[in-house]
Amino acid sequence: MNENLPSTDPAPVGIVGTGYVGLVTGLALAELGHRVVCLDVDRAKVATLRAGQAPFHEPGVDDLLTRHAAGLTFTTDPTEVFGPCPVVFVTVDTPPGPSGDADLSRVEAVVAAIPAGTELVMVMKSTVPAGTGRRITRHLRATGRHGVRYVSNPEFLREGSAVHDVLHPERVVLGADDPAAAEAVAALWAPLGAPVVQCDVASAEMVKLAANAFLATKISFVNEIANVCDAVGADVATVARGMGLDSRIGAAFLNPGIGYGGSCFPKDVAALKQLAGNSGYHFQLLSAVIEVNELQKRRIVVHLANRLGQLQGARIALLGLAFKPGTDDLREASSLVLAARLAAEGATLVVHDPVVGDHVLDLLPPGTAKVARAADALVGADAAIVVTEWPEYLDLVRPDLAGAMARPLLVDGRNLIDPEAAATAGFEWVGVGRPDCLPDAVDRQLDLDLDDTAAPAPVAGS
Repeated sequence: MNENLPSTDPAPVGIVGTGYVGLVTGLALAELGHRVVCLDVDRAKVATLRAGQAPFHEPGVDDLLTRHAAGLTFTTDPTEVFGPCPVVFVTVDTPPGPSGDADLSRVEAVVAAIPAGTELVMVMKSTVPAGTGRRITRHLRATGRHGVRYVSNPEFLREGSAVHDVLHPERVVLGADDPAAAEAVAALWAPLGAPVVQCDVASAEMVKLAANAFLATKISFVNEIANVCDAVGADVATVARGMGLDSRIGAAFLNPGIGYGGSCFPKDVAALKQLAGNSGYHFQLLSAVIEVNELQKRRIVVHLANRLGQLQGARIALLGLAFKPGTDDLREASSLVLAARLAAEGATLVVHDPVVGDHVLDLLPPGTAKVARAADALVGADAAIVVTEWPEYLDLVRPDLAGAMARPLLVDGRNLIDPEAAATAGFEWVGVGRPDCLPDAVDRQLDLDLDDTAAPAPVAGS
């Protein structure tokens, strides 16, 4: 290692930003035996973390906060990070701005906060456009901060399984112009035993955007297949399984539904499309991916209106509000789009989510009711839509709950529930890209099965 780079042991590791990525990264480093100092400008969040409480729902975070309390410091003072910490991870938010470009103002604020003469490795975990590292490095040199070395180390965490993902990575991507700086970061993650992809900074930045864009493309593709299955009477569950068994394709992200959401896919797909456009290239495929994802949410409303005749005055239950199970994140959640569209059509809404708090009512149409028990959402409803595939909703497939609805119409926006189980319980089940299952469908199938076992008709001329 370059002798000008300070040792990372026993000095603490710095984290700037304590959102999903920052806090989980800090906790993972603490789990690996490092002292960690986490910096955030939000005093209320820092106070919450000092009290040992996570500011968001993520499995495993509370346990790690308790287990490593002695080795974790949460602060709003930059001097506790810049200087004492030879390696500092930047994990601030980079939301899309009005132009569609990533808003790098928080990243720029972190760079501006690094004092002159500081020696550190700046590790960019925030998702930034390709070329950002080059610009930051030029700025650091122009302002005389030659002791700051830059490394791109993109994150690949999935909300709901972030702790597992950071401690069991499929790969560690390190982009750096200074091999010694890359080595310092690689040493931190070495105990995890993951393959290391070491490359230039711009390529590392592109890996993250390309990976998320491809996964989003896979989701939109299978949703298009599901829509064609609806038209021709095929079952997308069988189609997806047949596709997924091909090792060139794989089964992951071939689950049709009402579209992707969250903090990564919508932002990263749009960011890559914008980056290409800024470079003079029209990324036609990503334009279609985005369009399919937006239309998929609205298809559910159209299907519902066709079933009910009209939505004006209908009572609709939304089961699930978070953009995916395992998290309370509402960023780009399909539930918000559905709620707005249904309310615009005159429907009355009742909603449930096992972890999202009542603050969500500020984001939902006026008059929306939120219930504590999922079963209560079904009482008197003209239809229920499974928006988030929380496993708890499997327990709703009961005859008494079907009977409690004004019409037992269950629109399964995530294909979570077994159609025959729903029909047996008395629900009119509608999935995405799957044949409908009416309450008497199981009886009809049993009749057909019995007919198949009957004696064959005599052959003419025998």
